Amino acid sequence: MSKLYRNLIRPILFKTSPEAAHEFGIKSLEFALKSKAAQDFFRQKFACQEFAELKRFGLTFKNPLGVAAGFDKNGKVVNQLAALGFGFVEVGTVTFNPQKGNEKPRLFRLHEDKALINRLGFNNEGTAKVVGRLKKANPNCVLGVNIGKNKDVSIDDAIENYLQSFDLAFAIADYIAVNVSSPNTPNLRELQKADRLEELLSALQKRNSELGGQNKKILPLLVKIAPDLSETEIEAIVDIAQKRNLAGIIATNTTTSRKGLQTNRTEIERIGSGGLSGKPLKNPSNLVIKQIYKHSKGKLPVIGVGGIFSAQDAFEKITSGACLLESYTGFIYQGFSFARDVNFGLAKILKQKGFSNLDEAVGTAVKNNL
Repeated sequence: MSKLYRNLIRPILFKTSPEAAHEFGIKSLEFALKSKAAQDFFRQKFACQEFAELKRFGLTFKNPLGVAAGFDKNGKVVNQLAALGFGFVEVGTVTFNPQKGNEKPRLFRLHEDKALINRLGFNNEGTAKVVGRLKKANPNCVLGVNIGKNKDVSIDDAIENYLQSFDLAFAIADYIAVNVSSPNTPNLRELQKADRLEELLSALQKRNSELGGQNKKILPLLVKIAPDLSETEIEAIVDIAQKRNLAGIIATNTTTSRKGLQTNRTEIERIGSGGLSGKPLKNPSNLVIKQIYKHSKGKLPVIGVGGIFSAQDAFEKITSGACLLESYTGFIYQGFSFARDVNFGLAKILKQKGFSNLDEAVGTAVKNNL
């Protein structure tokens, strides 16, 4: 099936604009896997039983590979993606108020680099509508909701804007991811600075406890960070995450760097600003994961994302310190058997390397160099 996608389906899709192709892909999943019977058929075909149920921050994952935020922004195909073999889906980024995002074109392919550049700008239907849709869908996998700041909300007013989305997402999410690292919302990355980040995460955790009430339903809260931070900045974020009892860190978002790209420089300049994802992000994100793992002494869970195209890429993320994985661009390039191929391939590599389970491999590339 992977050959069918790469040799026939992908060439056709890639002749259209990236955003049009993406919208077509979402609608195709909605239609083709709408029925429970269709979802069950694909689930049986693509499910990977090679992993014992993974326990992560109080949740149970069927396998370690999830869909990163950005693919299913509006929560339209969560169960369809689960049927394709993904262990979890992170929808969003959603903002409290719906917004159209930046002007088109705003999504670009870099074929030679197996990469994408996007400056979408949190285009979404708003948290309330997305949450309402998810409640009706009754997701059958672990569901993450990624929340961000509206473009027209100042940094000084950001906390209330995040809290409004958090209040709504709390009712349906299994975990909530706080996006402070997209390069496509002006000044958003300012929220990664220690003082602002601690204030934001403190407010969210306080609300988390309030909403949990007597039932003590405290949702796992994670923060998604950029790959463009210094080691000192990363360590400061790790310290804050541990101080505020975060469930983990998602590493990483897209990069603003264009270093080492094979695509013609003139083409890169023509495309302009935006976040780069895909193959070129693999090593930078691995480095950030290693720094988090090292500074936290392996005590802070990391969801590794950036440049996963194969089982070997996934294995490198795990040995760098990630205990879960996410992909978006790799899925776009590799096709609908992607999750199955990565999961089965990863399980095979783990066995070949002598690991009895995935947990034994987490962080070994860091431990071996200490």
